[in-house]
Amino acid sequence: MTYEEIEKFMTNKNVKGLPVVINFKTRKSLRGLFIKMSDYEELRRKNLWRIVSGPNIEPYVSTKDPSLARIFNGAEMTRLELT
Repeated sequence: MTYEEIEKFMTNKNVKGLPVVINFKTRKSLRGLFIKMSDYEELRRKNLWRIVSGPNIEPYVSTKDPSLARIFNGAEMTRLELT
């Protein structure tokens, strides 16, 4: 997916702060939470996204610890869905 498609999904579906199911070309789907940090604009232009996945979502919501997130390439994503 392109960064425009991902951003459009995030805006149109109003999923800010909500986990989504992320489907990938070469790996299993995961449930994740897109987060914005100070480098959000730079990563977005490169189609890279900081995502907190599965079991780390609850600890992230309570602590806002950015070390719980990983960076994923949007080009590897095939579809986003609301959970």
